[in-house]
Amino acid sequence: MPARAERGRDVQPGEERREGRLSYTKIIVCLANSRKYSGRCVAGKEVTASGYGGWVRPVSARPSAELSEEERRYPNGDDPRVLDVISVPLMAAAPILYQTENHVIDRKYYWERRGRVAWERLARLVDETNTLWAPGNSSYYGRNDRLTVELAGQERASLLLIEPETLVMRVLTEGEEFGNPRRRVRAQFDFGGIPYLLAVTDPVAERAFLSKPDGDYVLEEAYLTVSLGEPHTDDCCYKLVAAVVAREIADQP
Repeated sequence: MPARAERGRDVQPGEERREGRLSYTKIIVCLANSRKYSGRCVAGKEVTASGYGGWVRPVSARPSAELSEEERRYPNGDDPRVLDVISVPLMAAAPILYQTENHVIDRKYYWERRGRVAWERLARLVDETNTLWAPGNSSYYGRNDRLTVELAGQERASLLLIEPETLVMRVLTEGEEFGNPRRRVRAQFDFGGIPYLLAVTDPVAERAFLSKPDGDYVLEEAYLTVSLGEPHTDDCCYKLVAAVVAREIADQP
């Protein structure tokens, strides 16, 4: 990506910077930088003058919407990390069905890292809910991890930050029954009295736990960013753990 044509003036939290008919900037706390096709899905909550606002998911203009490395990196080449405070240039809101948080990025500008959010502030960002969309539908390996496209179409949001009641990271081999064995990481937790077992698409968490033997690993202090993915070939939408926000990650400089 070429250098930005101009930097423009500093943008204060909650303020939008307009540079033409559609371009504006939102400052967000990054709460997910997860795998999506050949790129990433980045999402976070907006920083406003009064604290924290709603979810923002920067997306590309491609039909698949994932972000390439060039589209999401900082001027020094670094990739955004969970809990970074980021200034993101955007072009237009682009809600699709229940993914109401989508905004198309302005590729002419780099993203800017404005700082980090401390672990102690995470509780202020947790969403007020006691369920993860409609429970009761499970995949072969998961538990309460999907819902039909019809039910998903009734939802008005696709991102949640939660503090689970219990959390076990499971490393296991899936697909042997179908001749395609692959090691996977899943998050097993209770939330609102309902058990869940969801696939993890957080690459940082995946690397950390795939380096360990197959087994169950308890995390005592962690939050989860849960995302409702796009419709799958089985006419279901899957609930995914897009970020495992553990204290040891949050405390990194």
